[in-house]
Amino acid sequence: MNYEFEQLGTTLKVAVDGRLVAACSESFQNQVLERMENESDKNLLLDLSKMTHIDSSGLGALVFLLQKASAKGGTVKLACLQPRPRIIFEITKVFRVFEIYDTVDAALQSFGEAAN
Repeated sequence: MNYEFEQLGTTLKVAVDGRLVAACSESFQNQVLERMENESDKNLLLDLSKMTHIDSSGLGALVFLLQKASAKGGTVKLACLQPRPRIIFEITKVFRVFEIYDTVDAALQSFGEAAN
């Protein structure tokens, strides 16, 4: 799995590429959390347009990041969730926990940030 960080105002955007599964979920969680703390970001936007699969460990990492953002007065929003991972979100009912947007621009606007 690969991911790229982009600072967008007070929001940290993370583009996820590949499989967010047990083998990499803890590393992903820790690197995102470290970046959020270093940049003093309170909001996190995950661009999932290239995420091909997620398992329970990946879901756990996302929920953990949501808890950390909430503790700072922020939130985590998801954009571009693909059909296969979306099924996992629906089966586990995790979709009820996150705001999910069809596009990155729509998610950014919901934070009050301008899209580049």
